[in-house]
Amino acid sequence: MSSDRISPTAHYTGYVWARNGLSHPELQTLEGRLLFESLQPAMLVSRTLGGPSLETYLLARHRAIDTLLERAIEEHRITQVIEVACGFSPRGWRFSKRFGSSITYVEADLPDIAARKRRALERAGSLSEHHQVEALDVLRDSGEGSLASVADSLDRRRGLAIVTEGLLGYLDHGAVAEIWRRFADTLHRFRSGRYISDLHLGMVQRGSVQTLPVQAFRFMLSAFVRGRVHLHFEDPEDTIAGLRAAGFDDAEVLPAASFTNGDLGLGGRLAHILEASTVRSS
Repeated sequence: MSSDRISPTAHYTGYVWARNGLSHPELQTLEGRLLFESLQPAMLVSRTLGGPSLETYLLARHRAIDTLLERAIEEHRITQVIEVACGFSPRGWRFSKRFGSSITYVEADLPDIAARKRRALERAGSLSEHHQVEALDVLRDSGEGSLASVADSLDRRRGLAIVTEGLLGYLDHGAVAEIWRRFADTLHRFRSGRYISDLHLGMVQRGSVQTLPVQAFRFMLSAFVRGRVHLHFEDPEDTIAGLRAAGFDDAEVLPAASFTNGDLGLGGRLAHILEASTVRSS
């Protein structure tokens, strides 16, 4: 999971959020715009074949995660958020504007990306004791730059949500199982815990929606991230079993279209979203 492999996707998604009115101008980069324009011919081919565009796919998963995080804050006593591998996501900026000092939002990523994100948010005037950026390597089990070290700065008497978007597809099955265990262990220390993420399911590639456009889209997605997009689980039931094995107490997996009113077409059906919860350990 090298930073040079992740950085292009961070720039691209950052531009997608900005061009759809979801972001602050400081989080839009020239690299992202150039990447977006360079992929437009491929996206045109996908749409011509009746398939999704990368943009609609990304918007579907982003809006679905937003919906679940809003619900966690408003209904499940979540007042602290760590967004792992945040890239140029505008979610921290938007949620900090909306909820103010009632939540603490920590954005976390590899050191180079975190430093650039911090500078952008400083220019946007967003950073405060309630909106922070920290360096974090999701594969590090302990010590400086680990999830444990970032979580240690938060209040265990309050609820915590961990959010990832676009991360799991980079990692093999063993790495996903390990970070899920780490996430569950961390969340169990807080009053209430939620983990929200997108993921790819095998049934989408091999099941009833398997079509030439879907195959073409998966090929383009793999080319975009410059590597294999991993399929860790076949279906929601398989995913939930994996989350429970990692230590979560409850979980649900739904297509992103369930949260977007179907207005993003096939992109919303290809993206799936998980929400897992923990009960504080005694």
